Amino acid sequence: MKPRHTGLTHLLHSTRYSLKGLTAAFRHEAAFRQEVFLCALLLPLAVWLGQSVAEVLLLVGSCVLVLVAELLNSAIENVVDRIGTEHHELSGRAKDIGSAAVMLALLFAGLTWALLLWQRFWG
Repeated sequence: MKPRHTGLTHLLHSTRYSLKGLTAAFRHEAAFRQEVFLCALLLPLAVWLGQSVAEVLLLVGSCVLVLVAELLNSAIENVVDRIGTEHHELSGRAKDIGSAAVMLALLFAGLTWALLLWQRFWG
């Protein structure tokens, strides 16, 4: 049985696993790298564009949401691919649903940025 860590030891182990996951996603997932670079470009713009803390949080949060959705989608794809390479309806459905989550996050981010840009310059 795997030893269970508690308290600060658990936090340190969890942090190490999370950083390992971020590193793996950045190394192996092209879409995640592209979204990280886009977010890196957009974050300074978010601070400039947002006219309140809430607006900055919406802009930054929409970028973070895309990254979270991409991480979960990549995790689903990796697990499905680990199970087998043959086509199975449920495997395809799982991958499609993960992809749909990324699409919705991207649509939300795009809408958020578009509306706040519109409000800033034409509203």
